[in-house]
Amino acid sequence: MRKITIGTRGSRLALAQTESVADSLRALYPDSEFEIIIIKTKGDKILDAPLSRIGDKGLFTREIEEEMLKGKIDMAVHSMKDMPTELPLGLRIGATTIRINPSDVLISKNGIKISDLSSVNTIATSSLRRRAQLQAVSPGIGITDIRGNINTRIRKMQENPGIDGIILAHAGLARLDMTEMITEILDTDIFIPAVGQASLAVETRDDDPFIDSVLAPLHHAETGIEVSCEREFLSSLEGGCQVPIAGYARIQDTRITLTGMVASLDGRTVFRDSISMAVGDHAGMGRELAGRLLGMGADRVLDEIYGRTDTNTEHRS
Repeated sequence: MRKITIGTRGSRLALAQTESVADSLRALYPDSEFEIIIIKTKGDKILDAPLSRIGDKGLFTREIEEEMLKGKIDMAVHSMKDMPTELPLGLRIGATTIRINPSDVLISKNGIKISDLSSVNTIATSSLRRRAQLQAVSPGIGITDIRGNINTRIRKMQENPGIDGIILAHAGLARLDMTEMITEILDTDIFIPAVGQASLAVETRDDDPFIDSVLAPLHHAETGIEVSCEREFLSSLEGGCQVPIAGYARIQDTRITLTGMVASLDGRTVFRDSISMAVGDHAGMGRELAGRLLGMGADRVLDEIYGRTDTNTEHRS
């Protein structure tokens, strides 16, 4: 078997995620060599502005994808929630790894929990989705933007006397063996996760059946179905990190339930709904839920955020 190269960002979390995939492949193919290639992305270079102001089409993936299209790497490992819903021509998600705990968590000073928050508290987050859900649960609290890798964000929170806590993904802390820092795990029924949160995407070229066969044992079918429904929901809303959108699908026995949310930037207007059906009927589920939220009035929130004056939203549903 030839040497296989795996592209990734260079953060501690990205490397931990990629090493986990590489280790799984090494265990499956002990006679093969797997080399990790670090590639810096636009999202890694711009650290002085909120993600929502930069734009998100391939913010953490584009440069890696360009190297794959050039044949410089064979595959790439990404956080699924960083993956745009439309991939460059010639690329595909070759494997979706099993999802670990998808919850958001609070790390706070002095053991402060969400129920303790008031107008005197300030929480840090770089996510509009988390910001909107925080404001919906705790109106009047202060929220400030924060950027950097997990360790940097936690350090900034700890060193800033004006910040009482920070919201992060449980999955990232688990992959870095930092779960002992968690103050509170947030209920996914209240704080709906980001689309794809806690799963990894292994991206490949369309025309590489050899790599497809190598990756086949890593694909987790149940997570793949859940994430596909979430990504269809996000795509139908034309959403990204400029918009407070959440989507989380769960398979239980023979049924799948998809919960989605669209919120205004200030968190005062929140549209959310759920849809449940047999797993075998999940095709179109995300599109149907998106249509429901648009019909409830989420189209007006999206038009305001995107600065659209055309109120005809038929193309989005």
